[in-house]
Amino acid sequence: MMGKRRAILLAAALVAALVVAVAGYEEEGTRWEGGEEGGTGRREGQESFLLQDSKHVVKTDAGDMRVVRGFGGRFAKSPMHIGFITMEPKSLFIPQYLDSSLILFVRRGEARVGYIYKDELVERDLKMGDIYRIGAGSAFYLINTAEGQRLHVICSIDTSESLGWSSFQSFYIAGGTYPSSVLSGFDQLTLSTAFNVSETELSEMLTTQQSGPIVFLTSSHAPSSWSKFLDMDRNQKVAHMRRIVRIRREDLEQEEDKSTWSFRNLFVSLFGRREDKRGKTRATGKGPDAYNIYDRKPDFKNDYGWSLALDEGDYSPLKHDDFGVYLVNLTAGSMMAPHINPRATEYGIVLSGAGTIQIVYPNGSLAMNAKVTEGDVFWIPRYFPFCQIASRTGPFEFFGFTTSARDNRPQFLVGANSLLQTMRGPEFAAAFGLTEERLNEIIDAQRETTILPSATVSPPDVAAKVVRDFGGDVVMGFD
Repeated sequence: MMGKRRAILLAAALVAALVVAVAGYEEEGTRWEGGEEGGTGRREGQESFLLQDSKHVVKTDAGDMRVVRGFGGRFAKSPMHIGFITMEPKSLFIPQYLDSSLILFVRRGEARVGYIYKDELVERDLKMGDIYRIGAGSAFYLINTAEGQRLHVICSIDTSESLGWSSFQSFYIAGGTYPSSVLSGFDQLTLSTAFNVSETELSEMLTTQQSGPIVFLTSSHAPSSWSKFLDMDRNQKVAHMRRIVRIRREDLEQEEDKSTWSFRNLFVSLFGRREDKRGKTRATGKGPDAYNIYDRKPDFKNDYGWSLALDEGDYSPLKHDDFGVYLVNLTAGSMMAPHINPRATEYGIVLSGAGTIQIVYPNGSLAMNAKVTEGDVFWIPRYFPFCQIASRTGPFEFFGFTTSARDNRPQFLVGANSLLQTMRGPEFAAAFGLTEERLNEIIDAQRETTILPSATVSPPDVAAKVVRDFGGDVVMGFD
């Protein structure tokens, strides 16, 4: 009797789990219409794989940050969101830490990033093409060091450790009336005791800044404290950042019951981050270096374009988030051959040019056939067949992140290196209802691999037509 009851309970649990999984899969409109036979397989609006849920999370005279929310449902949030940071010359993104890790890609300009790595301040000068990771809970700041050039940064935002469902949460260490420092929420007497300063001095520190999270560093714009910060030497910067969290552990524990966010949690969040032994710092206290994606030779290159991908073997910090990075450049009219990603979901950002993204549903029907242009963000679910086609008007370049730091090993469905070539034989021909000779004639017609010429597929169009088709609304672009 007990065995039968246990079997019934197990069956009920499996059914419930299946219902939850299906509901979560369909939550964001991903229900595939049409069954094994018939049906269009499309959901309402073919452009469901273009990510257009974007919002400003920071906006000041000195710069802004927008976030494009990744795909997620009621029962499962997106593995990542995509952030776009724009900073005016000589500006600072003030010291903060996040509940999410960031992988930064410098699209244009030059920057200096400083962050706490194993209780030491690490500073790196970044240039166009550099990839750099900042771990969740690590205090950092970002400076546009260029004199007359805007800084444009694209970043992945890891949601695995984030507190909320929408995007991410910033905890500003420094601040005033706007933004507020996380220290402002504590009792004034407690805080002044912890800092060993008067409440008047404390109030001055926590109320002066009102220019926002991104501020100018020039004397004509910025508070003098931030201008001085840029000119400090390394040791002075360390002391400046540590001053804000210079609190003894016993003080933290005593005050834990008086605040939702205890000093101890703040201290651990800032300085308690553990790193893998492979990323261990040297005796000098230096952290990992940046990796420039443009300095690397392409993994694949032919007359029609090139592509490259970074995994944890190329840049070890990627393994902490289990994210990868890729970059593709297609010549005018060429295409990335139809393929699948067996290990990862892919998020892409169009860097320049225009093209078309085609994605296919599991039932063999067209999921999306959409034109994209600079700044557009798209996503490709794991296992879904897809291809990218460049417009005839010029090269098509796109960059992105994958949800696996391992070698993704894309499987191509068409071309001289395709699965069709590997699986050819009488059984495969029978599956298509063709003779083996006829199937060989068809699959051998394409002699190129990976990136293919596609003059008959890519229609002649102009940039004006692309803008007109989208009503002039670019999801995310740079000035």
